[in-house]
Amino acid sequence: MAKSKHAEIVVIGAGPGGYAAAFRAADLGKQVILVDKDPTLGGVCLNRGCIPSKALLHLSKTMEEASHLSKMGITYGEPQIDLDAIRAHKDKIVLQLNEGIAQMAKDRKVEWVKGAATFTSNSELRVKTDVGDIAISFNKCIVAAGSASATIPGLPADHPSVLTSRTALDLVDIPKRLLVIGGGIIGLELGQVYAALGSRVSVVERLPHLLPGTDSDLVRPLQRKLKKQFKSIQLSSKVTKVEASEGGTLEVTIENEKGTKKEFFNKALVSVGRKPNTGLLNIEATDVEVNEHGFINVDVYQQTSEKNIFAIGDIVGNPMLAHKATHEGKVAAEVASGHPAAFDVQAIPSVVYTDPEVAWAGLTETEAKDNGIAYEKGEFPWAASGKAIAMNANQGKTKILFDPENKKVLGVGIVGTGAGDMISEGMLAIEMGADAEDISLTVHPHPTLGETFGMAAEVFEGTITDLYVP
Repeated sequence: MAKSKHAEIVVIGAGPGGYAAAFRAADLGKQVILVDKDPTLGGVCLNRGCIPSKALLHLSKTMEEASHLSKMGITYGEPQIDLDAIRAHKDKIVLQLNEGIAQMAKDRKVEWVKGAATFTSNSELRVKTDVGDIAISFNKCIVAAGSASATIPGLPADHPSVLTSRTALDLVDIPKRLLVIGGGIIGLELGQVYAALGSRVSVVERLPHLLPGTDSDLVRPLQRKLKKQFKSIQLSSKVTKVEASEGGTLEVTIENEKGTKKEFFNKALVSVGRKPNTGLLNIEATDVEVNEHGFINVDVYQQTSEKNIFAIGDIVGNPMLAHKATHEGKVAAEVASGHPAAFDVQAIPSVVYTDPEVAWAGLTETEAKDNGIAYEKGEFPWAASGKAIAMNANQGKTKILFDPENKKVLGVGIVGTGAGDMISEGMLAIEMGADAEDISLTVHPHPTLGETFGMAAEVFEGTITDLYVP
């Protein structure tokens, strides 16, 4: 017979959204149980996603910068790569954050149950643990079960030479030839890491451009860089077949308008998106509605069709981003605890942590053109920024889209070093309803990359002195 527990609020999933929800509910005085199948807290983002990948991207960017110093009079020898030490460095960072989250759970008296949760009704879960099943009844439940890597047909998915974002971060070895299937954020980030460590990387993307949906002018500087770092970038192409030989080499069939060809790789990284983990929850045992794509339907209070069950993060839909999940988690916790709250944001920022970084928030030019939305634009090329030139970042750009009627900020796009940090000013401008004059009259420090944000507004206003715009 299964053991039983009761929780005022139970949270399924201990990623950035799940632990934020659990901790917020605990801070509001609720008795909380946090359920996760992983041996450590933090979810995909911390254990096998955002954090370990950024640790490796920092290394690859530093290697590139050190190499470039030879043009400035400082030359280092060829880098000596110790893969075990790199792996240990990455794991140490993850462990430090794991321990921090576990300590915060303990301090808040959040009970952590390690196991896989499935629903048995609208008010009860069954959790399969290493020591047997536990039945957990609840007053309120917050589902933060996340997502998993999607795959494509025709792949030997369980083959050790076929990598997902998770196994790629394990850094078992550095393959001589690596195929990246999918030219989206994860594929390009990890492709750049492996290229820096010595792989000859080829990218195959079925659409005609990298980072689908991102403005082409923001992608262009990154694509120029990747063409130098990667062996090939094949657009409007698709992988139709992957066959593994006994020696582990992969024979890959690639199709495009020129025809069909076969190429050989040591490993292939599949990065074609992610799918919600709804299918793991036995959600059919509840009255929670799920849409045709497997996402759980929620309202602005993060409530599902069953009002005592909430859902947040990847499992409720795009964009699948940790910072969105965190904010939704706090909303769900506050509403579930009887406090007024709603997920009512003007925009959600996106960042590609490649070198150079690409970041955007709010309306993009692509969306504006596709949907007939009127906008005007101010953009500042980093080729006119003293700080960017000194940093060898003069390929960058900052642009702001404005409403033609009231001059308020509709969207921001940045490509270049530190774009992910700079986009926060754009987000604040959007949330606060700032107009062009608010930004252009804000004194930005010089020389910085951040001042290009103010200068983009000055270009729009016609007050720019760092450029000549007739």
